[in-house]
Amino acid sequence: MGKLDEVKEILNTLRVAMSIGFGLLVVIVGGLIKRYDEKIIDTLFWSGVGFAMLTLAVISLLMISISKKTKEIKDL
Repeated sequence: MGKLDEVKEILNTLRVAMSIGFGLLVVIVGGLIKRYDEKIIDTLFWSGVGFAMLTLAVISLLMISISKKTKEIKDL
């Protein structure tokens, strides 16, 4: 496998991971909104908020990695 194909495969994997991350974030935020509407603000709610922030950080790192790999393809 050539270097270009290897970088493209990594890029596709990162894109899939980012899509899964966005889906997970939508589910988490939906659950948080439901708990907030029902006025259930407890430890689980705050744990969900923390996990949503962590998911956002992971998505940001994935986006940075995608950007780097895209630039790497340009250089090949």
